[in-house]
Amino acid sequence: MVKFYISDDDESQRLDRFLKKYLRNAPLSHIYKLIRKDVKVNGKRVKPDRILKSGDELTIYISEEDDGLFRDNRQVVRQNRQFGIAYEDENMLIAIKPFGLLTHGSVSEKKKTLSNQVLSYLIEKKEYGPPKAAFSPAPVNRLDRNTTGLVIFGKTGAALRDLNSMLRAKNRIRKIYLTIAAGEIESDLILKGSLSKDTDENMVSVSDSGRLSGKEIETIVKVKARKKGFSLLEVEPVTGRTHQIRAHLAHTGYPIIGDAKYGDKRLNRDISEKYGLTTQILHAERLIFENMTPHFEYMTGLEVRAEMPEEFRRIKSEIFD
Repeated sequence: MVKFYISDDDESQRLDRFLKKYLRNAPLSHIYKLIRKDVKVNGKRVKPDRILKSGDELTIYISEEDDGLFRDNRQVVRQNRQFGIAYEDENMLIAIKPFGLLTHGSVSEKKKTLSNQVLSYLIEKKEYGPPKAAFSPAPVNRLDRNTTGLVIFGKTGAALRDLNSMLRAKNRIRKIYLTIAAGEIESDLILKGSLSKDTDENMVSVSDSGRLSGKEIETIVKVKARKKGFSLLEVEPVTGRTHQIRAHLAHTGYPIIGDAKYGDKRLNRDISEKYGLTTQILHAERLIFENMTPHFEYMTGLEVRAEMPEEFRRIKSEIFD
């Protein structure tokens, strides 16, 4: 039998979802079998959708040996820090992700990620230790491997839930990106459309609104400069879909330079030869916090910024200066 109390970090989630995190290696069928027969909350059997509260006593009728087998007890390996820190307080950390680093793990790379580096950093600061239950600090937004800039991490369960909720809402946490696109765009744009995802290919497709089944997307584009057949853009994704900025600009006829998935291959070869660019230029430059929830009211009006990487500055200078 394993017994413990739900912490503030693990409250406000369904029992089944909590157990999926706590018993990371257990099959889903086993988790629901446990809930039916071998799990009690405050001494009573409950349904899988029971919302847990801080202080609830959770009892799981399995041996401590089985608990150890099912739980993922791997320690976070200490990693050299590659990320910068744009902002940090007791609730959140805003990291500056460098080029080439995954936000989360993947099949090909599970250890060398921004998430693991942030956990390693917090362990060194003694702000996080081996998890007693399910919670661990995690990113709220995600950047592609070759996109640089700002990534928000929630450091507590309450902060993470609040940040995730605000990021899904409009006009609370605004994300502003810088990029260089092919073509000279004459004026600012408000792009709307539909996006669908091909998970197998890790690609998305965009069409004008109403022409493709998928999720609605909206992207605001502001032209900062145009010269030599290129545009320096400030881009704000109103919706936050996978590859939204890259695919939406390409669909509109202004692909990001260096973008191997959605860009112009012939132009990318020319760009590579002339400027030495081998990947897309896309930088999450600013986060603007507005209309924050009470937990984060102190952040309202704050703007957090990450300077563009050296390669971006060099190419920007060569084209537009």
